[in-house]
Amino acid sequence: MENVYMDHAAATPVNREVVDAMLPYFDREFANPSTVYEMGSRVRQVVEEQRAKVASLIGASPEGIIFTSSGAEANNLAIKGVAFAKQKKGNHIIVSAIEHHSVLNSARFLERMGFEASFLPVDEYGLVSPGRLMEAIRPETVLVSIMHANNEIGTIEPIYELSLVCREKGVMFHTDAVATVGNIPVKVDDLGVDLLSLSGVSMGAPKGIGALYFRERTRLMPLIHGGIQESGRRAGTENVPAIVGLGKASVLAAERLGSSEDSLRIQEMRNALVSGVQEHIEHSKYTGHPEKRLPGHASFCFEAIEGESLIFMLSQGGIYANTGSACASKALKTSPVLVAIGIPTAMAQGSIVFTMNNTNRSEEVEYVLEKLRQAVGKLRSFSPIWKEKQAA
Repeated sequence: MENVYMDHAAATPVNREVVDAMLPYFDREFANPSTVYEMGSRVRQVVEEQRAKVASLIGASPEGIIFTSSGAEANNLAIKGVAFAKQKKGNHIIVSAIEHHSVLNSARFLERMGFEASFLPVDEYGLVSPGRLMEAIRPETVLVSIMHANNEIGTIEPIYELSLVCREKGVMFHTDAVATVGNIPVKVDDLGVDLLSLSGVSMGAPKGIGALYFRERTRLMPLIHGGIQESGRRAGTENVPAIVGLGKASVLAAERLGSSEDSLRIQEMRNALVSGVQEHIEHSKYTGHPEKRLPGHASFCFEAIEGESLIFMLSQGGIYANTGSACASKALKTSPVLVAIGIPTAMAQGSIVFTMNNTNRSEEVEYVLEKLRQAVGKLRSFSPIWKEKQAA
């Protein structure tokens, strides 16, 4: 079998319809949308049309959408922007221990700027407790940021219940929804959030485009200073082709999510992969919540092997998966997410993450299971830890 790509949490292929929609804005409709003449006005109108498409996907108002260069920038703008705007009210923020690095490192940056940050622990499945959040909020708390779903273990957080706690306490709530928008139905009012980050890379749009939703009357301190683009909240000439790509991908995602057939098929493939691993590969652990998780997400830890070696060996057979967050995998350190959910360090070293979408097929799952069993067996045959375990 040729290439089997199961790393859609890191990057998705750009849909052909998305590419076709983008092409005119590289050469024919190239004008700067901030110019006042007709060519620029036409492009400005197109940008605003895309803003409405992205807003529609998440049930928001177009005026509440800011285009960014990525989900990471959207997270930075949400966390730093709110914290600095509300600095006179308080200097405390709360994030979970399993957030994306763009959230965790934003919180650590704010600590260096004189803020206080609390990193909420999670349970064995990666869930944040609303009760624990309630206890962590102080009078000086200005923002809580909890991701909608974790891209490493697939767990979907109880965002509505967490947002209710914040609403009761009068604290703003942000969620990093990069892993969910375009993959499962997401509506900002259903979640009760004040801010939400999304990214094109995980929903069939090009890399280098994201967006931040903010509720009406939310104050944000800009991170990028310059002109008046994005209503003065994010300066810089807009990346029009990428914005068009995100708009088209949003429309396609809305159509796809309107039918349960795709989601059900993806979930069935995920379940087949999980069952196959649990039945045929001993000393493996399925990580994340078994039910409250993304439909195409399957993550495991295998005892006595290195995840990096496993990924490399699978890639030799044309199978592409990951061993954690794409933003952290090069660090070759134990995953902080797996540590936070209580996976022992030695076991966490053998992590692998498979993320599927509607482009995958059931026969690919069968091929992955065959090659995965072979790769784990071969790596364990080299492992002194495994040999000691077998001898014990």
